[in-house]
Amino acid sequence: AIVLRPTAAEAYLKFGIEIGDRQVALKWAETPVRIFLNDRTVPGISLADFQAAVTRAFTTWQAVPTASISYQFVGFTAAEPFQEDGMSTIGFANRPDLDRVLGATTFLVDVSTGELLESDILLNSAFTWSVAGSGENGRFDVESIALHEIGHLSGLGHSALGETEVLSTGGRRVLASEAVMFPIAFAAGSIAGRTLRADDIAGISDLYPDNEVQSKTGSISGEVIANGAGVFGAHVVAFDLTTGSLVASFTLDDQGRFAIAGLAPGPHVLRVEPLDDIDPDSVFDPGEPVALDFRVSFLDRLVVVPRGGDAAGVQIRVTAK
Repeated sequence: AIVLRPTAAEAYLKFGIEIGDRQVALKWAETPVRIFLNDRTVPGISLADFQAAVTRAFTTWQAVPTASISYQFVGFTAAEPFQEDGMSTIGFANRPDLDRVLGATTFLVDVSTGELLESDILLNSAFTWSVAGSGENGRFDVESIALHEIGHLSGLGHSALGETEVLSTGGRRVLASEAVMFPIAFAAGSIAGRTLRADDIAGISDLYPDNEVQSKTGSISGEVIANGAGVFGAHVVAFDLTTGSLVASFTLDDQGRFAIAGLAPGPHVLRVEPLDDIDPDSVFDPGEPVALDFRVSFLDRLVVVPRGGDAAGVQIRVTAK
């Protein structure tokens, strides 16, 4: 069995596996990633429209100037997603049992290296879909959901940069989001999820950096402490005072250590908060000791991110609620 979990260090989250005593990030060793589209259609969307919407989503990731990943459309296929057939396939499938899942991504991984060998995306046709340029009331946007799932296909996990409210009928509604990789989609009819944000760009650039990204950006690292002990699962957010952008990470060990990479040089405000706007299982393995019972805290000083370097040794203390 392959256990996918966040890898330690860096911003955002990357999928990883344990190889010996190491956590290794999952990524494609060879690009372009070859993509097939299943030839099944859904009401209101032609095969050509489906291809165009998915292609736009791939182009958005590929156009990140600080990342080097690329993708190639190979052709249409009758093969279904999730078949582990050596083909990375995207397609619709009717899964009414997954009544809160718009899309899902699976992986085939070389467990000796962490190399991604295949990744399939399923879009749930139990929901209604649209490719309309301005969105369509009551229908979910193919391009937006594909953009999120392609982030997973590329090796990115979920971001917690968003705000939600709990619904009386169960589940959550998104009020705001600062990352395509936020695990809860905007409401049907919205196209707000078509645009990558700073956290998404930092994530894909870390996994597949171009030749200059590390010399142009910097990082912040440190630890989150409560009562003298490290805090596991705290959400640490860096706010860029110059651009207003947000990039975040988590503390991923029992010492409360974190690192946020891919930051623009300059002054940043640091905030740490419990993971209370999404289900912790969206980020961490079930049963992991994610700390939730502490107050939102800010570092009492600005952190100046150096170009090509790390602002290390930051310590943020939090108190119990």
